[in-house]
Amino acid sequence: MMTWKKPVVPISVNARRKRGFSLLELTVSMAMFLIIGGAAVSLIRRHQPLFGAQQAQVGLNLSLRNAVALMQNDVENAGTGFYQGVNLPSFPIGIVISNNSAGTTNCYDPATKTYGPTCFDSFTLITIDNNTPPAHPLNIPATSCVSETSSTLFVQPDDPTVPLATLAGDFHSGDNILVVSADGTTMVSVGISKDGASNGGKVDLQHNPTGSNIADALGINMDLGNASNNKLMHQFCSSAWVLRVAATTYSVDATNPANPKLMRTTPAGSDIVAEQIIGFKVGAWNDITSSYSYNTAANPPDGFNNDWTQIRSVRISVIGRSSPLGDQTFHNNFDQGNYYVESAAVVINPRNLSMNK
Repeated sequence: MMTWKKPVVPISVNARRKRGFSLLELTVSMAMFLIIGGAAVSLIRRHQPLFGAQQAQVGLNLSLRNAVALMQNDVENAGTGFYQGVNLPSFPIGIVISNNSAGTTNCYDPATKTYGPTCFDSFTLITIDNNTPPAHPLNIPATSCVSETSSTLFVQPDDPTVPLATLAGDFHSGDNILVVSADGTTMVSVGISKDGASNGGKVDLQHNPTGSNIADALGINMDLGNASNNKLMHQFCSSAWVLRVAATTYSVDATNPANPKLMRTTPAGSDIVAEQIIGFKVGAWNDITSSYSYNTAANPPDGFNNDWTQIRSVRISVIGRSSPLGDQTFHNNFDQGNYYVESAAVVINPRNLSMNK
């Protein structure tokens, strides 16, 4: 009987490779991939909070820079826009500063890391609304100037082609007007308590019909204070100018103490300039102290007695914070909060103010 044997055919290396990995090779490779992948994921998770914190810090820095740039542009042009017919080359008005006299003693809660409204200063930039035609007081009777104690100002447009109804429509209750003598030596600001009205060849601007004091909301009449009772307190003749005031105010809205917002308020409304603001100080270099003062109150040399005519330049400091960090062990050196703190400061010389120096 014959026995047949199957011949053994040798398998080449290339053929073995085409058959794929062995079970042992696959197990080893999967284990290696799991180890490497786990290490990569762990590394990413460890660095993700750091990346987020860096992004928050960069965003905060950009926010503060943009806020400072916006304020610098506004302050440099403070007081501009006055009607060209008013020949006042050294017109000093432009910025009114309100410093917080309470300091940070009672405005900051260290337990909750929140800031109240008395932690912050504010300032207002005074300009003239170029969209409102300038006007002159109308003397009644014509042989006398406007009474110092008048409660209604009668005006006529400087341009006789401007309809009285148009001029009256530009003035609204709550507006501020600036009355300036022809030579620029005397000025008074009063608040209008009723919309302007065209009446018998003139426009009536009532600023004290009830005797209530709503005048000088912008703090222009530093020498009169609230004693003016919304009166003009000066005589103005027909050569004087009546101008509608437009104001831009920078302040911090701390309605939500957990997120104080730097606001820019104009007659058109309010806009958020930056969020998470925890410091806003405004100092003025003035003729009284010959240094930067953060005290607008009386008693020089510590303060300049709210006298905006003494201001020559301003220094604005803004402090902001980022979102809380993932690393709960981090605490900044400013208020020991779990967030980054950035600051920005700028010294600004308003063009119209610096001309007085």
